[in-house]
Amino acid sequence: MASVNTSMRTSPRQFDVPQAAVPEQWRTANPSIPAVDELSYGDVHNPARPDELVGRYARCGVGEVTRAVAAAKEAFSAWRDLGASGRAALMLAGAKVTDELVDLIAPLLTLEIGKTLGESRGDAGGAGRLLREYAAHASVIDHELDIAGEPGAGGAAEVVVRRVPLGPVAVISPWNTPIHLAFTSIAPALVAGNTVVVKPSEVAPLGLTALLTALAAVLPDGVLQVVPGDGVEAGAALTSHPDIRGVFFTGGIVTGREVIRSSAATVKNLAMELGGNDPALILESAAIDEEMVRELVAGSFGCAGQICFNVKRIYVHRKHFDKFVSVFTDLAGRIVVGDGFDPLVDVGPLATKDGYRRANRLIDQARGAGATVQTVGRYADSARSSEGYYVLPTVVTGIAAEDELVVTEQFCPVIPIMPFDSDEEAISAANGTDFGLASSVWSKDIDHALSVARRIESGSTFINVHRLGASVPSAPFGGIKQSGIGRTHGEYSLRACTEEHAIVRFGSPTTDLPGMARWSHLQTATPTATGRD
Repeated sequence: MASVNTSMRTSPRQFDVPQAAVPEQWRTANPSIPAVDELSYGDVHNPARPDELVGRYARCGVGEVTRAVAAAKEAFSAWRDLGASGRAALMLAGAKVTDELVDLIAPLLTLEIGKTLGESRGDAGGAGRLLREYAAHASVIDHELDIAGEPGAGGAAEVVVRRVPLGPVAVISPWNTPIHLAFTSIAPALVAGNTVVVKPSEVAPLGLTALLTALAAVLPDGVLQVVPGDGVEAGAALTSHPDIRGVFFTGGIVTGREVIRSSAATVKNLAMELGGNDPALILESAAIDEEMVRELVAGSFGCAGQICFNVKRIYVHRKHFDKFVSVFTDLAGRIVVGDGFDPLVDVGPLATKDGYRRANRLIDQARGAGATVQTVGRYADSARSSEGYYVLPTVVTGIAAEDELVVTEQFCPVIPIMPFDSDEEAISAANGTDFGLASSVWSKDIDHALSVARRIESGSTFINVHRLGASVPSAPFGGIKQSGIGRTHGEYSLRACTEEHAIVRFGSPTTDLPGMARWSHLQTATPTATGRD
């Protein structure tokens, strides 16, 4: 198993993570995998200080992916046969290990992607939470459903429906919440009896790789593999491999389409969350106050706007528009932007240079088109003293519905706010996108909110909330349209990680079965010799 190499600068924030000794550590972690002769490395830089090297990771290629999949395939039968309760016990032991690493991994996440230390702790802590949550679902996996046979079809049949694992599966995780989102697939896949090969995002591979290295040591050899690398080589090798039976992908729509193409030849099970352009609708029946607007500020700018189901567009009934924009802008103006290690900071930098450039292009484009662009909030000293990828919260009004900021997933702290005059107009605007991940409706009249919510085209619609934490663990989560395939969370994830196997038995053979009458002569016929003259 590959690990991280922390060729980091000396700093008060430096800490120890597993050192990469490739191929030695690869062989140590995975005795069943032959030594890797050569591996290239990728560098990870701090988005708060882009010239600062955080660490290096082994960039795996086709050979490493092939070996990892072979080890996962070899380990599968024993892992499956261990039973869900046995797997759950090992997962609980693994949860203790990952919990102990939260304070170690969280700073590494902040260095990799810039989020605040509090956000990073929540992300890193997701591993243990999800391992425990899905270990508690072991009885669902082991349960066999008995179904009565159809009357008149040869007597009563005995039918047993089992859930069986897919086999070796791939998890391709994103960079924005690398640990929590990876474990939303890893944890249910493991308890269901699958072996797992994980490819972290090349933007944020270090924290996840270190955590998976520690977790894999608790599990039998080959059950959990990690292959850091880029999507073009490692990702494609993984998704196209014939022994990978399922792919769980979280990321952008462009990469998602490539995953579908590369996996098509071997017809794999797919579960994909591909982002969204999530609208929030503030109805005429809403009451505009600070408590309500604060929720929307958090939902728009949390994690610098880099969450798949963050608020991306806000539609406000014209009756409330001016007041809402005033309160929203005032509250957003209190946001402090800076280094994620600064305890006074609310929002860190964007994670990548490309994201930073795109954010500024969207702002310039909106301003050039005549929109009103208000940059609010303030920089902390930690932001002023660096060349980090910082973008202040930006509120855009007077923008055209066809502007790029409105019709795409911006993934940055820039939010368009637009008025509407009727529910019909708001619903049409909300649905006027190729995406459909999440949405929200805001009103003091719950019946009114529900009537509007039922007409919105999205996988989830929240009422009077829309931010990180709004998605309930037991509720299905996923998108429609271009936002994804399938559903995750709770029992829905277990369904995605398993196949249903029906075993059907009749008491005795009978001619009453449909189609059997024509073959009844075979039951009484006396064998005769036949031949040609």
